Amino acid sequence: EESWAATVVGWGLVAVACGSLYFWRRWPVAVAVVSFAATAAYYLSSRYDGPLMVVPIVALYAVAAAGRLKAAVAIAAAMLIGTGAGTLAGNDEINGIALFMLTGWLVGMVALGSMQHGRRAYAEEEARRRATEERLRIARELHDVVGHNISMINVQAGAALHRLKKTADPEDTSVQALTEIKASSKETLRELRATLGVLRQVDEAAPTAPPPGVERLEELAAGARRAGLAVTVETAGAPRPLPAEVDLAAYRIVQESLTNVTRHARGATTATIRLRYGPDELDLSVTDDGRGPAGYAEGTGSGVTGMRERARLLGGQLTAGPRPDGGPGFVVEATLPYENLGAQ
Repeated sequence: EESWAATVVGWGLVAVACGSLYFWRRWPVAVAVVSFAATAAYYLSSRYDGPLMVVPIVALYAVAAAGRLKAAVAIAAAMLIGTGAGTLAGNDEINGIALFMLTGWLVGMVALGSMQHGRRAYAEEEARRRATEERLRIARELHDVVGHNISMINVQAGAALHRLKKTADPEDTSVQALTEIKASSKETLRELRATLGVLRQVDEAAPTAPPPGVERLEELAAGARRAGLAVTVETAGAPRPLPAEVDLAAYRIVQESLTNVTRHARGATTATIRLRYGPDELDLSVTDDGRGPAGYAEGTGSGVTGMRERARLLGGQLTAGPRPDGGPGFVVEATLPYENLGAQ
């Protein structure tokens, strides 16, 4: 009979060997080493045999499936040598048949794990290839359709402006409108080229042009002013460098909000952009004094949905709706954490 102390130790080793498998995805090599060491200690200290040897064999499969083929072969060799040495020390002889069967199990587990790793790698590569093809297809469509049309708008606006300036008063609203169309189409082309560069890049270097951010909000405000909207930009808190994704999201939210004001808010004359730099997050809002259609007032348009999605992907939130003070107008408010802690 085995003493109670040896039994407790044996069960503890069983628990360690089996429990280590919980971490096989994160640390496959360490799990294989720990499970084999615990199994070896169990067989050396306990009078009872059992199927515990299955545990390090399963862990060996995990190592090979993780792509650590050299480590898997080394661990398999160590398991084979250790098992043979332990058998020889305990029985003064080696059971050749049992050792041969164990060798087959170890080789089989390494082979199966390696095959699984190869299949997974192939599936991931295939997914990347399809994603790349889709990005290139979208880039071609954007370039051929959107890029061409915007280029034509820019060229035609420039030509019309050139002819009109010869006969019209520089203060004429049509001259100002054409000037704004030409400037907006030029800026759109620049951003479209940057977007196409991101879509087309596979292994090449990323585009060198920096993406727009909050430092360019004044440019957005100036463009809206040329369209007849009185825009003010207010900043609270100490400005700080923002993560690139937060910087870009803030710019796009303000850009979309001002676009909605000029397109949908009837009678809008003013808009206020507010930025507040908090210790952990950036708060921004865009408020106007116009009246819009039902979908606009309820904040259910596709543009608002896109803004909400941008904020959500960063772990933040965005609300859009009538002004809380009951006055005419619409307000978009967003909170963007500096570190993404809440996105799923």
